[in-house]
Amino acid sequence: MADRQIRYTLPDPVAATDERERAPGTWMSHRDAQTSVMMQVPRVGAFVRALLPVALTDGSTLTFGVWVAIDPDHLQQVVAIWDTPTYLQMALDGRLANAVPPWGMLTAPVHLRVRERRHTPYCDSSTDPTLSKVLDLAWPPSVVGT
Repeated sequence: MADRQIRYTLPDPVAATDERERAPGTWMSHRDAQTSVMMQVPRVGAFVRALLPVALTDGSTLTFGVWVAIDPDHLQQVVAIWDTPTYLQMALDGRLANAVPPWGMLTAPVHLRVRERRHTPYCDSSTDPTLSKVLDLAWPPSVVGT
């Protein structure tokens, strides 16, 4: 089975605003929300992209490209190391900023770790019982609509 990927364009809190990513003062790491890996939107928050891999019982993986809300005070630290060797040691805590069907999990706490230099951080663990199960168990493809 081939692995599948679903990538969210915006964090849900940003998508819920009238101006979305076009709000005055918005900063994005790249030219637009689709290609950015970090963003900060005034009065909404700071966000980084992360990978949320979901193991499926057929041996494949469905990976969600989610946004994670982080402490705005940490964003500049993340920006400073993103393209450096230090990035490989980065670990970060935040909250899921996308509701992931069928579980939801919006605002679930999540710990991020970098696993590969050329990838955004991975959702590694969570104190949220549902997100912890999503990360630790294999799911029937029918549960996630594949």
